[in-house]
Amino acid sequence: MQDSELVQRILKGEQAAVSLFYQRYQAKLLEFIQLKTRPAVAEEILQDTFISALQSLPLFKAQSSLESWLFGIAKHEIADYYRRQKIKEIVFSKVPFLGKLISQALSPEVALEEAELKRKIKKTFARLSEGKRRLLRLRYVEGWSVTKIAAKLKISYKSCESRLARARLAFREEFVGQAQKNYQSWFTADSA
Repeated sequence: MQDSELVQRILKGEQAAVSLFYQRYQAKLLEFIQLKTRPAVAEEILQDTFISALQSLPLFKAQSSLESWLFGIAKHEIADYYRRQKIKEIVFSKVPFLGKLISQALSPEVALEEAELKRKIKKTFARLSEGKRRLLRLRYVEGWSVTKIAAKLKISYKSCESRLARARLAFREEFVGQAQKNYQSWFTADSA
């Protein structure tokens, strides 16, 4: 069966065509993904690639081969995986997480997503209270020590540490909460 016929049958909802699609490209894609990732995550990325491909199939214009198109999707899924890993490091760690880590965290494959990540961080930052924003800005943007921040705010070192921990937690909750809302709205819009 030619790729064009296979695509048409998948779009008509034929389960056998979906199975053939998977069988035809699974081994090549898995090998490609394993070259760029750890074996432990390759299967997950493979599944994400097929899910993305099936969701995007109505947009496939056959300007390239179906195989090339799938490999392009796999590249994006690999980049997304690494981006998600870096976002987790940024959000859940205690190290500076704004501009410095963004530039260090992003590989060339996801450099185009840097602006989007910055926008999300700024949006999250804007939703925090002024006090939390100020603490995070002093510590992670300006690079001040906890001792220096405590002195400026005229509070104890322990109190400053505690406030910073709460500010980081608030940032993480807001950032993750927004990501979940975006994911849910995407998923519900996709199923409608």
